Amino acid sequence: MISEEQNKALDAWQTSARYWDKYRLLIAQMFAPLTSGLVEEARIGIGQEVLDIGGGSGEPSLTISCIVGPTGSVMYTDPVAGMVETAQAEAGRRGLKNIHFRQCSADDLPFADRTFDIAVGRLSAMFFVDPVAGVREALRVIVEDGYVSFVVWGPKEANPFFSTVSDVIDQFVEVPREDPDAPDAFRFSVPGKLAGILENADAKNVIERQLNFQIKAAISFEQFWQLRTEMSGTLREKMAGLAPAQLPALKHAVADAARRYFVNGTMSFPAEALIVSGRRSAV
Repeated sequence: MISEEQNKALDAWQTSARYWDKYRLLIAQMFAPLTSGLVEEARIGIGQEVLDIGGGSGEPSLTISCIVGPTGSVMYTDPVAGMVETAQAEAGRRGLKNIHFRQCSADDLPFADRTFDIAVGRLSAMFFVDPVAGVREALRVIVEDGYVSFVVWGPKEANPFFSTVSDVIDQFVEVPREDPDAPDAFRFSVPGKLAGILENADAKNVIERQLNFQIKAAISFEQFWQLRTEMSGTLREKMAGLAPAQLPALKHAVADAARRYFVNGTMSFPAEALIVSGRRSAV
């Protein structure tokens, strides 16, 4: 039974899906280092069967499909219908024949045991309804000694791409006290937290690596502002609670905070993520 809170979250992601599709090329470019880090950590190669959990608008599935080639395959999954539709449409546009699509939740994967060689999740584990159940499911559907790898955001203060907007907005709106275990972009930003969940789910050889990179794109502050305020359901909700007269002051304050990350027509934010991996133990 899906709770009211889960329904609300799925609805927000459904609305976000059109914006993730709108900014597809930009997002792929900005977050490419996350995909590369995940592919490397999970040791993805030609001919493998890979499960992508929470594939969003299509990454990392689209990239992985080219790596595994025609002898391998990718199973893209996401609980949000709008995300599945946009990812499937993009795979069709690219003529990719080795990606398959299923709409499903991470904690209830409709696959038999030991179906895949590897399971990955790029920026999805933070939103799992039940992270331990989600990781257990990922381990269940991979082969013995297969890898599960998740990439999640590091601390908010190390990720000004997010904090320059959210910190300013939080000065304008009343922010309820946050539950550190509620689904949120920074739910697993504390080192060891997601690694502990993998261990709890009986993964072996659990490793956590810090990935530092730059979120870069040839866009202006104006384009960044539009991208951030459209893509994020949390920001859309907070801004909907503001009076229209407050918006110019809010935007000006964010522009001031973000100015140093925009030089000569290029946006470049320092960013920090964690890649957490484990292997399925022999049963």
